[in-house]
Formats: sequence, C-alpha cells, structure tokens
Amino acid sequence: MYDAVEDPYCCTGTTVLKNIAGIRDQAALDRFEAVSTAQRSDEPLPQGRLNVIHYCAIHHHLFQDVYAWAGKFRTVRISKDGSAFCYPENITREMKALFADLKRRRHLQGLSRDEFATQAAHFLATLNAIHPFREGNGRTQTSFLALLADRAGHPIALQRINPEAFLAVVIASFQGNEGPLTEELRRLVAP
Repeated sequence: MYDAVEDPYCCTGTTVLKNIAGIRDQAALDRFEAVSTAQRSDEPLPQGRLNVIHYCAIHHHLFQDVYAWAGKFRTVRISKDGSAFCYPENITREMKALFADLKRRRHLQGLSRDEFATQAAHFLATLNAIHPFREGNGRTQTSFLALLADRAGHPIALQRINPEAFLAVVIASFQGNEGPLTEELRRLVAP
C-alpha cells in the first residue's frame, strides 16, 4: 500500500481506493483488481508509438474496469516505504522528457542484448521513479517493457519473471543501483 496524505482517490475514512465496483474492503478490491487486469492483459494491448500517450493508453486498457481515473496521471503525492515518487506537478514534464529520450534512442532498436538490457533498465528505473499513476504502475511498466522489447528485437520472456525478485531489483534501481535490474533484464531477454 502506498503512503499518501489526504488522498481524494480513497474512500472516505479508509485507505481503499475508490473504484468502479464500489468495493470498500481492501482484500476484496485486490481480488477484483487482479481478476479484472488479468482479463484485460489477455487481450491485445493498444497500438501506439511507444510514447506518453501510448503508455497512458496501456494503463487505461489494463485498469479501465477498476478505476475511473485509469490512464490519467495522479494528482497527489505518494511514497512507498518512505521513498517519495515524483511530485504530481512534475509528472507531465518528466514523462515527456523520458519518452523524448526514448524516441531519440530509437526506442532501443539496433542494440546488442547487453546494450538493450542496460538502456532498458535505465528507462524502467526512471519510469518507476516518476510513478505517474495512483495505482498500477508496475503492471503498466511490465506491459510497456514487453512491447518495447519486442519492437527492439529483444523479446522478454515474461513467464520467467519472478514477481518478488523483479520487485527487489526495481527497488534497488530506485535507490540508485541499476545493476541488478540490468542483469535481470539480460536474463529475461530471449537469447
């Protein structure tokens, strides 16, 4: 659960996010969200240009049945385990800069497997630090990474992801150590 203060995204008097189904119990919302996003992830992801608009469309696609704000940047400050993510007033600017850099890098096409893993890890670490949505950042990052990797000619073997281990290397990257994330991406890139 994210740390947030005076969160308009939550049901009054709770830390449960307001949701389309009107669920006010966190465990029930977690189950509903898992089922809903799993069903949507079985469908083709939206087509796009691997830009900010495309990224938001992917979040909307995955979470459209759960949250009315799916695909929209958050408007509150959030942190997790004491680490603050990008302030909402800076999200648009930081997302535009990150995705402009990705475009300048030709969406990581034409790189060796090692170069792809290194640059993709840096992109993912920065994207995670921005954390543009109130919920669903990790799932959206993973979906986008899979599209990016496919288009760059380095498909990711998603079935080999260990969620706990992947989360640990993403957290390490947030703390400034991108090495473990690079190694994990190198492992996941199909040879």
